[in-house]
Amino acid sequence: MDFKINDEQQLLRDGLTRFLATRYDLEKSRSAAKTGQGWQPQIWRAFADELGILGAALPEDCGGIGGGPVEMMLIAEALGHNLVVEPYVDTAVVAAGLLRRAGGEVAAGLLEQIVSGTAVVTLAATEPGSGEHWRDVTTTAERDGDDWVLTGSKIMSTGTPLAGHVLITARTSGEHDDVAGISLFVIDISSAPTGFEKHDYRTIDDRRASDLVLDRVRVPAAALLGPEGGAWPSIARARDEGAAAVCAEAVGCMRKVLADTVEYCKQRQQFGQPIGGFQVLAHRMVDMYMEVEQASAAVHLAILNLEESEPTRARAVSAAKATTGRAAQFVGQQAVQLHGGMGMTEELAIGHYFKRLTALQYEFGSTDHHITRYAQLTTR
Repeated sequence: MDFKINDEQQLLRDGLTRFLATRYDLEKSRSAAKTGQGWQPQIWRAFADELGILGAALPEDCGGIGGGPVEMMLIAEALGHNLVVEPYVDTAVVAAGLLRRAGGEVAAGLLEQIVSGTAVVTLAATEPGSGEHWRDVTTTAERDGDDWVLTGSKIMSTGTPLAGHVLITARTSGEHDDVAGISLFVIDISSAPTGFEKHDYRTIDDRRASDLVLDRVRVPAAALLGPEGGAWPSIARARDEGAAAVCAEAVGCMRKVLADTVEYCKQRQQFGQPIGGFQVLAHRMVDMYMEVEQASAAVHLAILNLEESEPTRARAVSAAKATTGRAAQFVGQQAVQLHGGMGMTEELAIGHYFKRLTALQYEFGSTDHHITRYAQLTTR
């Protein structure tokens, strides 16, 4: 597989790398994540105003700069390398993709605000009891005059505590696990709609998430995005795009973890010599390197197939998610072991990266889920 980036993509990567190296301090970001708002809004605005990355992977007709999956991969990997907590994947990849494919005046307005950094939009698709199957939707939307009335609940909606709008999957027809009948609605949560409850919390990897309760929440007809009952193809694609993005983020995390581990093993002395000189530990670091490179290759394959037909895209994404999940577990655990007890402390960056690598294994479908899906797709 020959994967090369062009000059513009290289400039995008270099500019973002320099910005994060000079402006994104890990200690400051951890402090922001654990207290107050949970993120740094000024960094988010800089992503838009100074770097333009919030629209880098979007076409020009919706306010972007005409990029695509490769730009998304480069951005996500750089953000993962610096353990950025701002909701790039949730907003600029998943929500933006759904809004772009939905079309319409409301979606276009929100897309413009995402690109300009003035809006954070997230998706709430997981429900209690649905496990990892986004198609299992029991939240309902019923017509009432010119409005829609939404009733149900959602869990683990990442980034939503930071958002002003949330996209909700709701069933307008069919049984709870039918693909047909799933619709997509947008709710302006900044206006505190009647019947809408949001329970925010901090996740193990210092992100923010919400559980939502919708008790006959009334929204206008314009809140329906795309065709009634026909949202599933776009939602399925958004999930694959999100999975590919977090795989790229995981590769960035693992490259940083590997580099820090190698450097630590060069400095840590045991029996009068650096522990990196011991053959058994050197072999471990080689194994870590091989896992990172295999994950990187799998991500490249997924990115190159992200705009192909649904079966081709799904196979490539599941292969990448399974490969990256295995690598994230191995690299994270080996890095902690090689650092000893210090590896799990708050003082070292490695502990924070380990938590993120653990969480990434479950976002947009767990490793086991994607292994199963890959097997099903290859035996049809």
